[in-house]
Amino acid sequence: MVQFEPLSRLPTSQELPCSDDTPVDNELQNLVPNLLLSILAFIWQERQDWFLGVDMGIYYLYENKRQPALVPDGFLSIGVPRRSNESGRLSYVLWEENNIPPILAMEIVSKKYNKEYDEKKEKYAQLGVLYYLIYNPSHWQRDGHQPLELYRLDQGEYILQTGKPYWMPEVGLGIGRGIGTYVAWTREWLFWYDEQENAYPLPEELIEQERQRAEQERQRAARAERALQQQQQQTVIRLFSLGLSLEQIATACNLSVEEVSVILE
Repeated sequence: MVQFEPLSRLPTSQELPCSDDTPVDNELQNLVPNLLLSILAFIWQERQDWFLGVDMGIYYLYENKRQPALVPDGFLSIGVPRRSNESGRLSYVLWEENNIPPILAMEIVSKKYNKEYDEKKEKYAQLGVLYYLIYNPSHWQRDGHQPLELYRLDQGEYILQTGKPYWMPEVGLGIGRGIGTYVAWTREWLFWYDEQENAYPLPEELIEQERQRAEQERQRAARAERALQQQQQQTVIRLFSLGLSLEQIATACNLSVEEVSVILE
């Protein structure tokens, strides 16, 4: 169980390192959580009570002692300000976040095994992270696990969840694997899902959808303009056949005399 000391006895985020300065050995460790952040920024664009950190240190206390920073590849917290200040967070310090731990922490396993299935799992349990996700797309057979596993904390122990995509009612989202194109790279990624197991679209898909919507609107406006022009032409011709002068037709149709003349040519 995480415990806390008075704020006056603890360092601030300005005094703490923002990460452990350990370089990632696989670009997916940054790309996967950043993609999830990009999608979530669209899904929850009106909400201001969440924060998704990427490769950021988490500071907490356990058994009344400050622990070394945990640095997941990504983590999601709910019930905290989306922006802590104009400069943004340097790290995630629980005693500055109303003692709210992340609700989801994620680790992307790469070539070097970093104890994602044992030591890190124990630390996230100590921290009180409700959901712990391990994505192991390339080395899952080596490690004797599935490519994607989600665990839920229950009485201090992580229980492997079933069902794919995994639904997280406390988050209001599901998470799972899928094929898509991100940063011009078509491969398997992690996606957020709704309760009906529909994946939320990628940023590139949103851009394409908006482009198609704009093109459809342009075509609709062009059709409407052509229809208006045809109606004006028919009206001008009909009024002219009734013996009205060019000036009378121009006034009736809200056109200039020159425009009426062009139609009648």
